[in-house]
Amino acid sequence: MNYVPGDLRDQLAHVGYDVVQAGLVCGSGGNLSARIPDEEAIWITASGAWLDRLSRASFAPVRVTDGEAAVIGALPPPRIEPSSELALHLALYRARPDVNAVVHLHPQTALLLDALGEHIRIVTTDHAYYLRRVSTVPFRLPGTTELAAMTAAMAADGTDCLVLSQHGCVVMGDTVELAHKRARNLEEAAAMTYQALAAGRLEHLRDCPEEFLNRLAGSAAVSV
Repeated sequence: MNYVPGDLRDQLAHVGYDVVQAGLVCGSGGNLSARIPDEEAIWITASGAWLDRLSRASFAPVRVTDGEAAVIGALPPPRIEPSSELALHLALYRARPDVNAVVHLHPQTALLLDALGEHIRIVTTDHAYYLRRVSTVPFRLPGTTELAAMTAAMAADGTDCLVLSQHGCVVMGDTVELAHKRARNLEEAAAMTYQALAAGRLEHLRDCPEEFLNRLAGSAAVSV
């Protein structure tokens, strides 16, 4: 294993540090969560937590069923206010039992493309493998149940990467590592799309070859 082993909070802290360093989010402008094995609960970042300064104490345990504080082990839940986007995370876990990690960020290039009315192109085999497709959720006020419900409805068909218009993105995976890789690939795909747009060549930007897309559709065993 070459990813962070052990506690999910340590893995999420690694994601937080990396995405801030990579410029995918500024400070506390995002939130992370992971489903706790054998529990109907998740770890989610605390409200206002700086993503590059996370520790195990930066996460609140919350029940998926009702959004209340969860008791993990013998200790009472810590008194931590969960992220203001808790409803978004919970709605995604309820809609997608296969999802074990949710990463919500505010990546600049993806959001710039959205503001320009351009969609992110799937150019490389890595983009195709990790992202498959990218959908855009129409603007709804952050932190609202309306945003949560609309995003979950659009993710219910298996879409793992969504741009929240004028707001951010949300990516999912069955592991923290996979959600992390999707977040990185989403912004890379956005950057390539914007570079082509800035060069006045967007109409010439080729999508990933159909041959590879068909191979992905026919086999889950493809690796890149």
